[in-house]
Amino acid sequence: MSTAIRFSTALRPHVRTKIEQLGTADIVIGVPSYDSGDTIAQVVQIIISGLDRYYRDRKALVMVSDGGSTDDTRDLARAIDPKSYNIESVVTVYRGSHGKGSGLRAVFEVASFLKARAIAVFDSDLLSITPEWIRNILDPVIEGYDFVAPDYKRFKLDGTITNTIAYNLTRALYGKKIRQPIGGDFGVSPALIKFYLEQDVWETDVAKFGVDIWMTTSAIVGGFRICQAKLGAKIHGQKDPSADLGPMFRQVVGTTFQLMERYEDYWLKIRRSRDVPSLGEFVGQEPPAFDISQENLIEYFKVGLQNFGTVWRNIIDEQDYEIVRKLGEVDSGDQFFLPIDTWVRTVYRYAGAFHATPRQRFKVLDTLAPLYYGRVASLVNELRDKSPAEAEAHFEVQAEAFERLKDYMVKIWKQKGGR
Repeated sequence: MSTAIRFSTALRPHVRTKIEQLGTADIVIGVPSYDSGDTIAQVVQIIISGLDRYYRDRKALVMVSDGGSTDDTRDLARAIDPKSYNIESVVTVYRGSHGKGSGLRAVFEVASFLKARAIAVFDSDLLSITPEWIRNILDPVIEGYDFVAPDYKRFKLDGTITNTIAYNLTRALYGKKIRQPIGGDFGVSPALIKFYLEQDVWETDVAKFGVDIWMTTSAIVGGFRICQAKLGAKIHGQKDPSADLGPMFRQVVGTTFQLMERYEDYWLKIRRSRDVPSLGEFVGQEPPAFDISQENLIEYFKVGLQNFGTVWRNIIDEQDYEIVRKLGEVDSGDQFFLPIDTWVRTVYRYAGAFHATPRQRFKVLDTLAPLYYGRVASLVNELRDKSPAEAEAHFEVQAEAFERLKDYMVKIWKQKGGR
């Protein structure tokens, strides 16, 4: 994992002074933020309402851990008065590499210092958060779970990195059916916080978008008690995959592939997946549909074919390259289909190539992005007339394909990507 300047702590002096004055807290809730002025006040207010409604007798701290926002995020967060003697708040700019992981590191350090019994983190761009989310995430931690992953209702074309890669690899490699391994809203126990802080990853890509998949995978491999919490619809600042998911794709998938190296002794032994309990009741509204530019996705795919066709031919199976090559000739968007098995073998081939080329691995990974855009463009067609339940069943078929072809992945891995 690439490294940068090392920081012994993500906390600034004024935060250390504040938490030393507090001494202890039962609950710590962190909100990593960056330019979240449109949503931060609502998120903080709802968190405070949830704490006041369900944990009035618990001492709590709400911490906004900001990445140096250039808008009014911090001022808007500071303007929220908890109006409760049992709820404190702190708003700070964290120290360290710019990214969500560094923001969470600061939250974890505070929770550790305060000896919190339960810790939760929520994204700063949530539009659908309710007070019940606070209860549904925290209660399982209080009852003895170490890691609580979110279980959302999402629009079928939302969460494309989750639905094409993250969920499938978490399930096939590590044997846990965690539907939203990079969901962003988690509950964590003190024991798991201690484990996270002891890992030497905080100046790597984990400090950026890679932190969610790292948290999930590390909790699995570490043998911690895991469950999911039903949260209802996740409505947030939706990201059209054709517009701005490139850096997130690189960091999430890059971290996932690197974790495969770190934990290969674990996942090479896993051969089937198991359910993970999903607790509570769904709350809130249904997720709204939003537009996704299939035309842009296909164009990115075709540019990728022109630029990286030779690389693709060298990495993926010959049969799959031929399918990909012919897709470049498709003129009508509604005829664009990238088969599931082709996609699964492609992801596995890229994991092997990443493993086999340590010096050029991120250059290799960058050439996967246009194929990911092609898979999402195909999903637009595959899911067009499907209900939410039918779409979920379709994703289940895809996840089963990742499991079915795992031996294919193992063979590639042991050959270090060779044919």
